[in-house]
Amino acid sequence: MNVKRLFLTIILGILINHSRAAEIRLGIIGLDTSHVTAFTEMLNDPAAKDHIPGAKVVAAYKGGSPDIPSSIGKVEEYTTVLRDKYSVKIHDTIEQVCADVDAILIESVDGRPHLAEAKIVIAAKKPLYIDKPVGGTLRDTLEIFHLAEAAGVPLFTSSSLRFAKATQAVRSGSIGKVRSAETTSPASLEPHHPDLYWYGVHGCESLFTVMGTGCESVERRSTADGLIEVAGRWKGGRTGIFRESKSYGGIARGEKGEAPVGSFEGYAPLVVEIVKFFQTRHSPVPVAETIELFAFMEAADESKRQDGKPVTLSSVIEKAKSGK
Repeated sequence: MNVKRLFLTIILGILINHSRAAEIRLGIIGLDTSHVTAFTEMLNDPAAKDHIPGAKVVAAYKGGSPDIPSSIGKVEEYTTVLRDKYSVKIHDTIEQVCADVDAILIESVDGRPHLAEAKIVIAAKKPLYIDKPVGGTLRDTLEIFHLAEAAGVPLFTSSSLRFAKATQAVRSGSIGKVRSAETTSPASLEPHHPDLYWYGVHGCESLFTVMGTGCESVERRSTADGLIEVAGRWKGGRTGIFRESKSYGGIARGEKGEAPVGSFEGYAPLVVEIVKFFQTRHSPVPVAETIELFAFMEAADESKRQDGKPVTLSSVIEKAKSGK
């Protein structure tokens, strides 16, 4: 009996040690968004409602942008929560965080420092998730993907809106090939970013999730009540429209009918994909699709500058590549 009990104790110890060894140690760069506390709770607290096993936040770097009040004004609050509630070690540099972890999440709410932050992470060869927006400009976005590819560093970026159940069902073919779609989301502006990069990216991400790649041109308009409306034309005559709204939602129309899309279902579906990405080192979103999404939003700004004239995505991508 004692031998059996000893055997079971040894087996249990092996399983526990294996589980701990398999747990991915994560570092967060930028403690100026509520995402950092929400993600950490889901990952670090086994009693959390939406607990997601497999990874744990163990280190972080504060960051923060002095010229964005909603950023710098939250850094200390979120730092205190991570340090005192979840025992996350706060480092003085990004390099120190990278040395202490297996993978990195860039959570800086400001997209402008993402390129500089990503360069350090990529140099350290750490798999990387970047919260929206990928970069502060389309040029930065292209450079980040180029650097990651050249270094062989796995990179994933996405809004949580992409992983809503109904949106994913349409992407998986529930209504056949999507011919047209309309999505909505809030689209508050921030003066240091292209208009839709700051918040409209959520609704635009839903649009690209169901429409996929192939968008050729964009027209920026206004709704009857003065809100943002962006109409995209895809290859084959397909159309996709994003509209600013107080709510998240939309509809997709396909070969087999239509279906609702674009809902917000919390952060858990995204965090599940983040953990899966760090485990497999394979992004669930094609690079080409994300680049086209950000080119769509940049083309919307260019269309605005041209009083609503159609602007091709290829033109803004070429401009970004040339650095003009």
